[in-house]
Amino acid sequence: MDERIFSYNYSYDYSTESPEEYCQVPPVPYMDIFLPILYITVFLVGIIGNSILIGALVFKYGVHRLIDIFIINLAASDFVFLLTLPLWVDYEIWLGVWRSGSFLCKGSSYIISVNMYCSIFLLTCMSVDRYLAIMHPSVARKVRRRTYITILCTCIWLLSLLLGLPTLLSRELEEHNGKSYCTAVEETPTKRIVSLITLILAFFFPLLSILTFYCSITKKLCMHYQKSGKHDKKMRKSIKIVFIVVAAFVFTWIPFNIFRLLAIISGFQNPKQPFCLPYILAQVGMQVSSPFAFANSCANPFIYYFFDGYIRRTISRCLCPWVKSHVVGSSSDTLDSRISHSLSTFIHGEDAIRQRRHSISL
Repeated sequence: MDERIFSYNYSYDYSTESPEEYCQVPPVPYMDIFLPILYITVFLVGIIGNSILIGALVFKYGVHRLIDIFIINLAASDFVFLLTLPLWVDYEIWLGVWRSGSFLCKGSSYIISVNMYCSIFLLTCMSVDRYLAIMHPSVARKVRRRTYITILCTCIWLLSLLLGLPTLLSRELEEHNGKSYCTAVEETPTKRIVSLITLILAFFFPLLSILTFYCSITKKLCMHYQKSGKHDKKMRKSIKIVFIVVAAFVFTWIPFNIFRLLAIISGFQNPKQPFCLPYILAQVGMQVSSPFAFANSCANPFIYYFFDGYIRRTISRCLCPWVKSHVVGSSSDTLDSRISHSLSTFIHGEDAIRQRRHSISL
């Protein structure tokens, strides 16, 4: 059996009365070869991509979109997380032996936890922002202020730092047969309940909110497309962008957190009547799915570059400053503004029809 101590569940571990005591988790073949290569690739691509994205948006001339504040914070969160990947590359190469000391053992695990919470909260706020901008433009004009969004992002960082504290306090460096391992301290049943509640409220509930808001947007866009009867390429492209952003997040984060949920639940079983299958499935599942969650940190810049024309032009202007200014486009030539204007006319038209019908019925 592989001697490495499992470390992919960075915020959860089992006590001595857990399946860990009597269930042996088989090692996944070739992971010691696959993971270092993947992590190095994600590190290099992600650092370059997020650096360019942050630089292009921060140092852009002219008016900035409000949504860019969320994008910059999301890229910054991913950038900080990516800085920890060389530590995990070293961990994988040395077959689970942690050679970076106790401080980085705690710190890197803490950063990973903070990144997950910060990402999900920022994506949730972005979905709310787009929902208001597209569906309720009159309300959006009142609440969508640069100052408010900056304060909101600051609160998200503080909340994420707070939610990551259990991970920081639970990680420690242990010695086994002269080798150091970055693992977690024993957890009580009460702490497992707290972990379960935190996972539901801080991940699955925000995810449900994201899907709800984007489904509402997509439904209204489809209704507008059907009502107008026009082959609006920009409208179809906007729907495509929504699906890609949501699908990328679901594909990379849902599997890991489902297995994490299974791991927490399997820790509640009676040790006198052990059933190892859920525990083994959860551990192997997290080991296989965690690289996809890590890869999400390098995927976002490419999603925005290829599917958001505004960001593509901004990055192109940043990398090629000699390009003429007209290629960047004006701040009004953005996804939200175009859809908001089109849908605003559509929604107001529907409201006017309802009012006329109501007045006639009276």
